[in-house]
Amino acid sequence: MDICVFLSAADLDDRYTRPAREFAKLIGKGGHTLVWGGSDVGLMKVVADGMQEAGGRLVGVSVSFLAEKSRPGADEMVIAADLAERKRLLLEKADAVVVMVGGTGTLDEATEILELKKHGHTDKPVVVLNTAGFYDGLKEQFRRMEDEGFLPRALTDLVFFAEEPVGALAYLEESLGTV
Repeated sequence: MDICVFLSAADLDDRYTRPAREFAKLIGKGGHTLVWGGSDVGLMKVVADGMQEAGGRLVGVSVSFLAEKSRPGADEMVIAADLAERKRLLLEKADAVVVMVGGTGTLDEATEILELKKHGHTDKPVVVLNTAGFYDGLKEQFRRMEDEGFLPRALTDLVFFAEEPVGALAYLEESLGTV
């Protein structure tokens, strides 16, 4: 399975880096491929390191204005012209999506895949890895959207919230029948 992760490139503390590395090692040991933003800094580096330590395959999609931060030694690295092309390529290369902790860029990427899914333009499973309760507020907002009629599909059809890396991977493997 090719798993796209949307996540921060910021340097973060252990409560965020430990689960990210754990998830990367789980998917690497499971024989899956990591499709990610291609950066060799911050949390993106942590995930790439974990994948390579576990023998996993790395497919990066960076963007021209961040190309100097792209990870050397990735199995594949594509440099997109802009952020829109980067998102399109990340999603094209993936069978599933996991949203990890991040800022506005991560939120933009997450809402794009959910919007595509809401309108039936993709059926890829999407997991929000809710590390340390980071996305509790987003989860509540999504529930409100559902309760008040803003979502034409059930929230559970759009996204799965996992509290731990092992739950995220189990959901993806079950969704795609790779168990």
